[in-house]
Amino acid sequence: MQALLFCPYVDESAVLTVVLQQAGFTVRSIRNLEQAIAQWPEQPSELILIVLPLKHQATEQQISMLRGQTLSSIITITEIIPEETHIEWLEAGADLIISRPYSNRILLAEIKALMRRTAGMPFFSLPTLTQSNLVLDPSLRTVQVSNRDPIHLTQLEFRLLYTLMTHVGQIIPTTNIVEHVWGFSGEGNQELVRGLIKRLRLKIEPDQKNPIYILTEPGIGYYFNRFTEGN
Repeated sequence: MQALLFCPYVDESAVLTVVLQQAGFTVRSIRNLEQAIAQWPEQPSELILIVLPLKHQATEQQISMLRGQTLSSIITITEIIPEETHIEWLEAGADLIISRPYSNRILLAEIKALMRRTAGMPFFSLPTLTQSNLVLDPSLRTVQVSNRDPIHLTQLEFRLLYTLMTHVGQIIPTTNIVEHVWGFSGEGNQELVRGLIKRLRLKIEPDQKNPIYILTEPGIGYYFNRFTEGN
């Protein structure tokens, strides 16, 4: 397992690296959080630990952007923050918010507990799906379109496509998609779905401007097209 560590303080970064290693992770330290978000699909990690400087800005937006890219656990370490801010960060997608001062031993135990809770069902236990010239292979987390080479999917892309393909022809409201794919309440998270739909269409649609597999029902949600004979 790999953990992504963003910490602007050298001494604290060294300590947290040891804590993460004790939890069973290899650690990749980064200096630019925005760059890591942009590169996420190519360099994913199972855990993200963000240490916030004393003067931090746009934290809620950064957490939301990360959650839009991944299901990986997100932990933040910060100074004591107002209750409303704490709630906003959780609603944006953080799994655990640690306030200073904190115990390294308790942090280690909380990381282990969090990873146990988020282990989930392995993809290889799910059946292969075939719909409308698409073959979705959970064991490899790939999708094959017609006779093209299989395309690798991120966890979120896989969950979205699996949800749509198991409900062929059924319109799934955006809020329900958020619950199925990300696992939390979907209210106010339409942008998460819109961004993920766009990325998935880039991989499977012959023409992104005129999709034939993943269709939009304006104002409601999305559905996987039920092809008929002759399509």
